Amino acid sequence: MMMEAFFWPGRATSGLRNLLLPPVPYAWLIFSVMIINYDCRHFKGHIPCSYHKLDGIHCEGCPHYDQVIERIIIIKLGALGDVIRTTPLIEALKAAHPKSQLFWLTYSPEFLPSTVDRRLPFTLESITYLEQVPFDILINLDKDVEACALARQLKAEKRFGFTLHNGVPAPVNELAEHKFQTGLFDDIGQSNTKSYPQEIFEICGYTFNGEKYALAFEENSFQWSLPKGGAVIGLNTGCGRRWLTRLWPEAYWAELADELLKKGYRVLLLGGPDEHEKNLRIQADSGALYQGTFPLKQFVSLINQCDLVVTTVTMALHLAIALEKKIVLLNNIFNRHEFELYGLGQILEPPNCTCYFAQTCDKGCMEDLKVSEILNAVTALQPAK
Repeated sequence: MMMEAFFWPGRATSGLRNLLLPPVPYAWLIFSVMIINYDCRHFKGHIPCSYHKLDGIHCEGCPHYDQVIERIIIIKLGALGDVIRTTPLIEALKAAHPKSQLFWLTYSPEFLPSTVDRRLPFTLESITYLEQVPFDILINLDKDVEACALARQLKAEKRFGFTLHNGVPAPVNELAEHKFQTGLFDDIGQSNTKSYPQEIFEICGYTFNGEKYALAFEENSFQWSLPKGGAVIGLNTGCGRRWLTRLWPEAYWAELADELLKKGYRVLLLGGPDEHEKNLRIQADSGALYQGTFPLKQFVSLINQCDLVVTTVTMALHLAIALEKKIVLLNNIFNRHEFELYGLGQILEPPNCTCYFAQTCDKGCMEDLKVSEILNAVTALQPAK
């Protein structure tokens, strides 16, 4: 939609001007005609668009004009791993709504790909802005009360996912019922055979066809200097603080690192501040390489240096999938069907584990997942050179 004005257009409707002149845009009365494409994907309003800054081009006759006829917002706040594993939905939305402008509200906007038009942090400023945007489609994939409350509050023609009902999260419609119930009842959650991408696609009325993760990452933004040698095997030794039942014994990590080094692999220890002391001990016991802890963007580049990553269910898993690294996933408390590895690896689990979403484990089931199993999986997926 082209607007012939410097200001948001209106029409003269009262007073002497209305008596003397026919209703016309104010721009005709005050200024010479200036075409402004308010509905262009690249239009910002408060600052020039990138094409004007690059070439000095104006809206009239601009070859980059890309009309927006729909607005879609995704609310997925969550941890970074959860955000990344939701990004396959972007491809489906863009295919179904090619003239849409896609908004995404999250705690980690800097990791969303450029195919998201408006990447917004979960702040008061963002919410104030979004309250004034009329959306055609709203998708909330979080069941946290703040996300559900916002999903109920924003203006949208169609809604998918979860909302707030009488002060508690609830599915918007029947499409979200399955995912909602798997989070409420352990027996339903354990019997689920759908992957997470499949579930969120169905919530939005789509069929998952193997669409991949998308991640904002510049491959050459940060390069690590690693010793020359065989394939790089990253060992991500942590699991986060919420479900410590996922932890694999420290001694097992050290033994695995030692065995991999003997086979000619380069072994790189991965982790955050919670794993720092542990990784220093594993490094001392095995001779594996440990670079320390880093900001997230540098951590992503470190994972990108790996050929294969051994990890429990953590952010590192989803980063490795996004970077298309080979993966050995150690799992005990989650439903294995939840994970879409895109043919990149194997899922290994301790036998007879009953720790489904458990905070504690009296049996120590992760001790039953032996080093030899992980070693065999690594060598099968990434043969030593």
